[in-house]
Amino acid sequence: MMWVARRLLSSVAQMSRHAGQVGLFRRPRHGCLPELELRYLQCTCCWRSRVPVAAFETLNDTLSSASDPCKEDNRSLDACYTYEQRVVILQLLNTGTQSELAAVKLLRGRKSLNIVEYRTKHGPFRTLESVVKVPLLKHKSAVTVFNSILNPVKKERKVRIQLAKFIRPEVDRSWLEEASNVVSLVCGTDKIAWAHVDRGMAVLDWQELDCPNFLKGSYMASAYLNDVSAAVALLPPADFYIIEKSSISIQNTTLFPILAHMRTVEAMLFTLLEPRNVPPESNIPPRVLNMMRTAVGRHFGLMVGESRTSGAQTVRQLMIESVTQKLPRINFPPELLMRHRNSFQMGSRRGGEELCDALLQAVTFYELLSESPS
Repeated sequence: MMWVARRLLSSVAQMSRHAGQVGLFRRPRHGCLPELELRYLQCTCCWRSRVPVAAFETLNDTLSSASDPCKEDNRSLDACYTYEQRVVILQLLNTGTQSELAAVKLLRGRKSLNIVEYRTKHGPFRTLESVVKVPLLKHKSAVTVFNSILNPVKKERKVRIQLAKFIRPEVDRSWLEEASNVVSLVCGTDKIAWAHVDRGMAVLDWQELDCPNFLKGSYMASAYLNDVSAAVALLPPADFYIIEKSSISIQNTTLFPILAHMRTVEAMLFTLLEPRNVPPESNIPPRVLNMMRTAVGRHFGLMVGESRTSGAQTVRQLMIESVTQKLPRINFPPELLMRHRNSFQMGSRRGGEELCDALLQAVTFYELLSESPS
């Protein structure tokens, strides 16, 4: 039932004439609780039922003032908190890193950096009052920061939403994190390429297979199945098989034959690689996943507008770092470096784009998975 407050204008006028009298629109004197007067909430349906209530505006104002001891700017910040609370606040402000401070409300960005710079130059904070000397931190914002340190807000991690950005179908993050190795597959117009990479970012296998029946004649299903089956027979066992999801729009009628080709190969790979006879009620995640091609392009900075450029130069750089750096981004065994050292040369007719894309997709998968989901 919806209720509204019905007040008599004469009562309001009378309350306003008496100085010092506590009323609905007058705050109580400092240090004393108001003498609550009865008011009535009246039903808007029948206009007969009335429920007496206290002067709630006055009560709310009084309780609000009592719950915030530092509401008045002229009060010392140290007087607003107990000794134990001051210790907790100063401990974080004096020892927290910039990233730890940035997690506190109102300390994101420049303010957290100002705190680190100030304590480095002037030494640790000894009182809460000294914190307002930090640039961009005033009395009111300092109170909000202190209260946030004492009562941090815990945010739920939306893991599934993060994974949904680049993986289909959705899989619980814990299953992906337990995977010891994955096989990344990319379908081209005349070949299928794959990269077998383990969780330690080591390349275990990296090759491609020519598929002579792709985009030939009338797209015979049996011919397609022969080529895809030949590639599947060469794939190593893995915890997950990640198939590139093409970014070609169905609205692009010019490229519709290519889109139909990609979807056909993708469907066959899903069918041949997914284990059979798995009960629907079993708690086993799908073994075959899709990864958005645009997600890989954005991860490596290969996107120009909505189009993705070649990743050959990026792969060449990864191969060079594997030899020259102590902790490379990904490790190649010597035999694979020798086999593919000339596969991605500029101007080459056999640019190895599918090989590049398969490797970059595997690297993107592990690197996105290692990032914080919050």
